[in-house]
Amino acid sequence: MADLTTFDPNAAGKPQSNIFGLPFTEDDARLVIQPVPWEATVNIYPGTARCIGSVIRHSTHIDLYWKEHPHLWKQGIFIRECSQQILLKSDYLRKEAELLVGYTCCGKALCDNEFMQKNLKEINAGGAYLNTWVYDHVKDIMDKDKLPALLGGDHSISFGFVQALAEKHADFGILQIDAHCELRQTYEGFIYSHACVMRNILDNVPQVSKLVQIGTREICDEEYEYLGKNPERVRTFFDDDMKEAQYRGKTWYDIAKEVVDALPQQVYISFDIDGLKPYYCPSTNTPVVGGLEYDQLKTIFKLMKEQGKTIIGFDLCKIGNGRLGTDAQMGACILWDLCNQYLHSNS
Repeated sequence: MADLTTFDPNAAGKPQSNIFGLPFTEDDARLVIQPVPWEATVNIYPGTARCIGSVIRHSTHIDLYWKEHPHLWKQGIFIRECSQQILLKSDYLRKEAELLVGYTCCGKALCDNEFMQKNLKEINAGGAYLNTWVYDHVKDIMDKDKLPALLGGDHSISFGFVQALAEKHADFGILQIDAHCELRQTYEGFIYSHACVMRNILDNVPQVSKLVQIGTREICDEEYEYLGKNPERVRTFFDDDMKEAQYRGKTWYDIAKEVVDALPQQVYISFDIDGLKPYYCPSTNTPVVGGLEYDQLKTIFKLMKEQGKTIIGFDLCKIGNGRLGTDAQMGACILWDLCNQYLHSNS
């Protein structure tokens, strides 16, 4: 256990401290965050692979008092060191992906270019490598009897985490907060694109019995057809439908209750920050008009706790690396609340 006798929770966090300025080591902490600096298939507004350091720096300015349970931080939160190997691999493969997308966007066929075919194989192999890397690191955290979480990076980071959870939990659901469905089978030729992560999970992890999506406001034909064929396994609360219901007099509480009622007892939260209104994270790589307020999500989290539903993990991804620091500051605040919601759910 960490010695907290000399730690002042009212003071500013020290730069040399770990996440949120807390004095815990990995051994002391109950919740361990694995950073994943990956954005190999992000083709516009890159930077999310490099947001992690900024989020950590901004996190030290967050006050530790959490209204629902003021002293949860004493259970311990720790973030591991960011892997430079993963970051460099992501940088290399993203350049390869840029070449490939530029080639195919000109109407050229891959079958006519052996070099581009090699690029595609290498990028897809890189995605598979990332999945295994995340699985191994999450499994290591779980084997130490800690609560694991991920900080990305793009949304493709979720797959390996869900695979690890499936070895422990026979039946669980995913609450996906996202502007996009992420249900394409492939995107731009990439099997493990961030645009395919939920399809990859549903196709390969049968233990995920339910996917509930909220904040969704962009969808392609393929995804719409998939939703129509899988109504029992996927429930999508489209952003415009939720807003229209509110404009006609339905309360957010009633909508939030529908969301929570659709979830099974054990829930993994997959949080793409573009599910929120763009002013929360203006530099995210895929901002979309509309979206949720974070306070709306807090109502959902409270209802989950009231219904006895347990959070078994979470990821937070697609935070932009904006120069003004707004993205990192908002990302740190959201990460703080998610950590507390997670600890509270497992108290």
